[in-house]
Amino acid sequence: MARCEVCGNDYVMSFEVHAQGAVHVFDSFECAIHRMAPVCEHCMVRIVGHGVEVNGKWYCGGHCSKAAGESGIVDRVGTLPSTA
Repeated sequence: MARCEVCGNDYVMSFEVHAQGAVHVFDSFECAIHRMAPVCEHCMVRIVGHGVEVNGKWYCGGHCSKAAGESGIVDRVGTLPSTA
């Protein structure tokens, strides 16, 4: 068993995340997201999806990057291609 670095839970199903030369131990995806996900510079939400990086700052999407005064990032809009 290993102890979660966020909540301290000593859990038999803990897991490791290897990132940027460091090893992190968590007991849940919730704790992993809390520790590792970047925060949107505009709305302060944790970015769990792709997000966008503009001038070294992270945003959850094009809307927030535009609202923060950045340009050149556009959210994908329109319809998805048909699968039929």
